[in-house]
Amino acid sequence: MSSPPIEDLLRELAPRVLGALTRRYGRFDVCEDATQEALLRAARRWPEDGIPQSPRGWLVTVASRVLIDGLRNEDARRLREDAVFAATPQSELLARPADAGTHADRDDSLKMLFLCCHPALSVPSQIALTLRAVGGLTTAQIAAAFLVPEATTAQRISRAKATIRADGLEFELPQGAGHERLRAVQHVLYLIFNEGYTASSGEELTGPSLSGEAIRLARLLRRLVPDDAETAGLLALMLLTEARRPARTRPDGALVPLDEQDRTRWTRSSIAEGVALISEALPRGAVGPYQLQAAIAAVHDEASTMDDTDWPQILGLYELLVSVEPNPMTTLNRAVAAAMVHGPEAGLALIATLESDGRMARNHRLLATRAHLRQLAGDLDGAAADYREAARRTASLPERRYLTGKAASAEG
Repeated sequence: MSSPPIEDLLRELAPRVLGALTRRYGRFDVCEDATQEALLRAARRWPEDGIPQSPRGWLVTVASRVLIDGLRNEDARRLREDAVFAATPQSELLARPADAGTHADRDDSLKMLFLCCHPALSVPSQIALTLRAVGGLTTAQIAAAFLVPEATTAQRISRAKATIRADGLEFELPQGAGHERLRAVQHVLYLIFNEGYTASSGEELTGPSLSGEAIRLARLLRRLVPDDAETAGLLALMLLTEARRPARTRPDGALVPLDEQDRTRWTRSSIAEGVALISEALPRGAVGPYQLQAAIAAVHDEASTMDDTDWPQILGLYELLVSVEPNPMTTLNRAVAAAMVHGPEAGLALIATLESDGRMARNHRLLATRAHLRQLAGDLDGAAADYREAARRTASLPERRYLTGKAASAEG
């Protein structure tokens, strides 16, 4: 097992090593396998041997040897080997590293993110491939983070690489579709963060390593596209949300809702960084959904108590968010803000508009929110019924225990 500093270095170098190999050999699928093997060898050897003087060069050289040996030794790949070696003699390939030449220091991380988030891939495959190829996580680590069998994660990665190979998807920045593809990358990082912040299933409420990786990749993306305000907004949203993690659970792992959290435990440095990011991003021009969500998170985080929260401002931001990117979850959150400003009946009226939406009608979050507002309105029987049903539907054990407790308290 590698030490944390080595693990962090390997994750940082993973996309750069894979980029160097892919530029040289042109086969993303076999290059990705070789890169993973090199990372595993480094994780085993570097803690004992020490970090090499050129860690990236070490990884590229090892990965190159793994790739070439694999192509030589597998009869099923003999024809492909001939194609790979057609332009350069084998002896020359073996003699020089894959990143030899004038572009040895090129950082292909943005290209790698765009390729992993290509629209030809399914969202689960985009997430798994991004975490492995750009995040440097192993298949087992990704499977554990999402609480799915390792074989399922391996299949998603294999299908993604097969699609890239079969469709001839190029390892280049897209021409004419940069905005849409950048939004796809942002969406994948957003999904990774959300799963880490509130796990959709399992015994733990959160997965800190997963949300931490999403923040690291968002920082990388912002460094690669520093002028994109939505990327800054996404990173700000992650930081402002992650700042609350220390207060979200009790020592026994039980969920603590926002209105009961000890705000002195929130991470002030993350809040300050997030507020600075969104304050810089908002005046740049067109305001997107990540910036608006970050602004809402900033209002929450800057309030010293729940009673000090500027709910009219939050409601206004949600109304703007609904106009920019309407979706059921935004409406559900807007309902809470409306209830805080205009009373629970106003929130319940908005929730009623979602009850015929197939995406939300049986969602446990809709039921839990409706239960909360019914309790505020004095409908304790209705609240208890909704809490019980929400508890039955969630796959998260901490949420189930919390909702069951709320149902009991509503019943009195």
